Amino acid sequence: MAGKSGKETGKSRWAAGVTPYKEMGYWKPDYEPQPSDILCAFRMVPQEGIEPDEAGAAIAGESSTATWTVVWTDRLTAYENYQAKCYRVDRVPGTDQYIAHIAYSIDLFEEGSIANLTSSIIGNVFGFKALKSLRLEDMRIPPHYVKTFQGPAHGVVMEREYLNKYGRPLLGATVKPKLGLSARNYGRVVYEALRGGLDFTKDDENVNSQPFMRWRDRFLFSMEGVAKAQAASGEIKGHYMNVTAGTMEEMYERADFAKEIGSIIVMIDLTIGYTAIQSMAKWARRNGVLLHLHRAGHGTYTRQKTHGISFRVISKWMRLAGVDHIHAGTVVGKLEGDPNAIRGFYRTLLCNKADPDPTLGLYYEQDWASMPGLMPVASGGIHAGQTHQLLHYLGEDVVLQFGGGTIGHPDGIAEGAAANRVAVEAMILARNEGRDYLNEGPEILAAAAKWSPSLRKALEIWKDITFDFTSTDVPDGVVTPSV
Repeated sequence: MAGKSGKETGKSRWAAGVTPYKEMGYWKPDYEPQPSDILCAFRMVPQEGIEPDEAGAAIAGESSTATWTVVWTDRLTAYENYQAKCYRVDRVPGTDQYIAHIAYSIDLFEEGSIANLTSSIIGNVFGFKALKSLRLEDMRIPPHYVKTFQGPAHGVVMEREYLNKYGRPLLGATVKPKLGLSARNYGRVVYEALRGGLDFTKDDENVNSQPFMRWRDRFLFSMEGVAKAQAASGEIKGHYMNVTAGTMEEMYERADFAKEIGSIIVMIDLTIGYTAIQSMAKWARRNGVLLHLHRAGHGTYTRQKTHGISFRVISKWMRLAGVDHIHAGTVVGKLEGDPNAIRGFYRTLLCNKADPDPTLGLYYEQDWASMPGLMPVASGGIHAGQTHQLLHYLGEDVVLQFGGGTIGHPDGIAEGAAANRVAVEAMILARNEGRDYLNEGPEILAAAAKWSPSLRKALEIWKDITFDFTSTDVPDGVVTPSV
């Protein structure tokens, strides 16, 4: 940064003639956040010569009313009300990182708009030269603002009532291979997996309407598989029809067709954008169709410790936006997921009220004011041999999606599905009997496998498969004040 350093002048000067944000009033260490304020925790690494409180003030200023200098038009507003206030800065022990806590007046945001909320909070500050890096770790969204959003189109309770399935995780599978199957062969996978015991099958994030399989053909053959599996099993089944497309008009056309042919659920990708997600959530509620969200692309900005947006924040935004499902991590699978961080995500998605818990990465309390929870989805490299761990870490309000762990079974897709169903029901029975199912898990599965050839084969083929890597995003724990 040009200009003198803080050490030379006793204050952070950005450049000759620039008024620091701290002096402009965006640093308010004596400010007491109001119940209606939106609070944000930003992880920041300031540039050399920029004091932490000055950097926090700069984030507050640039994400609310400020620019690089004082402007006379500030006098035409209720300036103090519209200023965001950086009221606290904590050093992350043992690092050059700081957590800046910033309060925003609720009056700064349009009601019921994720697009406006995000444009305000993250719209400009991530390109700030005064910061080496920046990450939005958490938000407190007050009930006053929560109530301006629809929330999940149906929620966990209504989904279970729609499906008449209680007391256990729901089971799913992504059709494999994701790309290349014809529509008829795709429908065969759907039928085999559902008749074997799964509740759902699904399109994957990159299955839209490619030359090898147009969307209408896939929908028709998939629903044929669903109908046959329902008739054979007597259970309600579903296939996530991915309606993601290039325009909203095309998405509505695909969703309407899915409903017309009897689908109970449609699917969208996170990449369609916040406004499109909210629009589809309103369509889903209006039409009585469950809405599944694949978090496609999230890892480009959620995974790194010092840059981007934590997935716990994305979880909050998507609960407001109104989806019924969201992929939220597995802990034991092939995708990034620290156990404590994942538990924090699940608590954010499911609880009506969550207290602060630094061990789970939760910086603030969050009161959802009775907004329905949305169903977390665990997907990516999981198999029947991990059932005890999945139940322990994730609970029963979750969709366990075994893609390769169903379709890769040596005796076929239906046998892979049966293995998963037997494993889950055996583990739920053990839990309900009061057994220590986490530590006794392998023995419980081995006992069930004695009378289930499908489970026995699954355990044999995948018994040594694990994905043990150090997580890149682990909660800091307790942060000690330093400023």
